[in-house]
Amino acid sequence: MNSPSPLTIDVSLGARSYPVWIGRGLLGDAERWRARLRGRHVLVVSNTTVAPLYLDRVTRGLDGLRWSQHLIGDGEAHKSFANVEHALGALAALGATRDACVLALGGGVVGDLAGFAAACWMRGIDFIQMPTTLLAMVDSSVGGKTGVNLPAGKNLVGAFHQPRAVVADIDTLATLPVREYRAGLAEVVKGAAIGDEAFFAWLETHVDALNAQDAAAVIAAIARKVRYKAGVVARDETEHGERALLNFGHTFGHALETVGHYTTLLHGEGVAIGMLLEARLSERLGMSQGADTERLRRLLARLGLPVTVPPGMPPDALLAAMRLDKKNLAGQLRLVLWHGIGGCEIVNGIAETDVLAVLHEAITAA
Repeated sequence: MNSPSPLTIDVSLGARSYPVWIGRGLLGDAERWRARLRGRHVLVVSNTTVAPLYLDRVTRGLDGLRWSQHLIGDGEAHKSFANVEHALGALAALGATRDACVLALGGGVVGDLAGFAAACWMRGIDFIQMPTTLLAMVDSSVGGKTGVNLPAGKNLVGAFHQPRAVVADIDTLATLPVREYRAGLAEVVKGAAIGDEAFFAWLETHVDALNAQDAAAVIAAIARKVRYKAGVVARDETEHGERALLNFGHTFGHALETVGHYTTLLHGEGVAIGMLLEARLSERLGMSQGADTERLRRLLARLGLPVTVPPGMPPDALLAAMRLDKKNLAGQLRLVLWHGIGGCEIVNGIAETDVLAVLHEAITAA
């Protein structure tokens, strides 16, 4: 089946450049994505929620190839070394050679884990991202970050390994729980908040359409966020500079996820709260204005995202998790702080007393 003409955004990395296709009917458009396969072995990695809905749609396009499937449980807790080992075992059982390809059919957990397994097998084989959540479509499927969690923190082990293509079929959003959909909108807001004031204003005027999952508005939002991220990745693939700005909200957000044992908050929910905490820290340090923080809070709330720290998360425990953040240098906290809508920077040597003050204030206000 040929899909309607999708939007195509190129991630420009020389010989490793690849397309991001955004549209409807793309999972069934095997003629399009099979052209990105270079060998005869394919492992489809998915989870127990997504596979019953969309696996057949993908595997119908694998006729003539040697393929198998590997399913993991649904949720952040399954992004583990044990499941990476199982995925590598599935590649071994398939007899996968160095021209094999892994298809990552699912949300960010599946994409991160499948991509990391692909990076490890024979020191790196191809993989294609087939994101089925809004969050994965606008963020984790683009840019080549892969990884797994440790009990000490999120994504502490991983590799940069770019996909061969990203197939963002928005038809999959029809079966996405509303909470998961809203969590994806947090990453859309993040891109606008740090780099595009006009896009932020567009989001404010399209809240109703986005909440109603209007297809035109959703495709427009995905495309704008992906274009922004693709540009950043092209300029700084391995996060030695500008790409670190994409972590706005993530230092606090990952700590919230870790302290909540990956069951209290979805990733996008952690990022939403984390953006507000980092905005408030920026205010405290004289870098931004309260009016911008309130504008951010209002947009997140209108999109149905949490804007307060959940109960039962002590500031000291959150700070301990933040100390393990990958951006830290020489034992000092290093955060993305805000200049208001459309601007941010990396700041080194953030005082822990300021972080604790912001956490105490936020928890008391909640």
